[in-house]
Amino acid sequence: MNREKRAEIFSRLRQSNPEPTTELVYQTPFELLIAVILSAQATDVGVNKATTVLYQVANTPESIIALGLRKLKSYIKTIGLYNTKAENIMKTCRILVKEHNGEVPRTREELERLPGVGRKTANVVLNTAFGEPTIAVDTHIFRVSNRVGIAKGKTPLEVEKGLLKFVPEEFKKDAHHWLILHGRYVCTARKPHCERCFIIDLCEFKEKSVKKAKEVV
Repeated sequence: MNREKRAEIFSRLRQSNPEPTTELVYQTPFELLIAVILSAQATDVGVNKATTVLYQVANTPESIIALGLRKLKSYIKTIGLYNTKAENIMKTCRILVKEHNGEVPRTREELERLPGVGRKTANVVLNTAFGEPTIAVDTHIFRVSNRVGIAKGKTPLEVEKGLLKFVPEEFKKDAHHWLILHGRYVCTARKPHCERCFIIDLCEFKEKSVKKAKEVV
C-alpha cells in the first residue's frame, strides 16, 4: 500500500471520528492503568462495570493498598483471570508508592517494569493518558492492519513498527483508537461488515465483497 492510500484511509477515519478515545472509563492516568491491566482477555464493558464500583471506594495506589487483596478481588471477580490481575495490581501499587510517589510513570521502560504491564499496556497508557504518538497493537489492530494492508506483520511488534513507520505523522496520535474501533465494529474477525465500510475502496483484503464495495463507493 502506498503513502497516498494510507493518508486517505486515516483522513476518512478522522472525518468519521474527529476525537477518538478509549471506551474504558477513567478520570486519571492511574485509573486508566488499572483498567488496561484488567482489560487483558476481557471486554471494556466488563471492565467498566467493575471499575465503576471499585473507583468509588479506591482509585489511588494508596487506597487500593489499604483496601487489601481480598477486598480488591471481590470488586473484580467478574473479570477473567482476576486472581492474577489482583495480585499484579497490588504489586504495581506498592511500586508506584515506593518508587514514583504514587504517580504513574511516563516512560515505556518504567511502565513495563510494573507487574501486569507489557508493551501493549504501556503503549495504551502513554498514548491515552499522556498523548504520546504510540500505537498499541491488540488483536483488532493486528487484524485490521494486516487485512486492509496498512502495515503487515506476523507479530504485534512487527505491525507496531510498521504502523509507526507508515502512518503519516499527523494521524499517529489517534491511529490506535481509530483502528481498534474499526476492528471492533466494522472490520470484525469472523464476518467483516464490508457493506458499511467507508474505506473499502482502499482496502486490500482479497475476500471482501466486490459487489458491496461497488455499492459503497
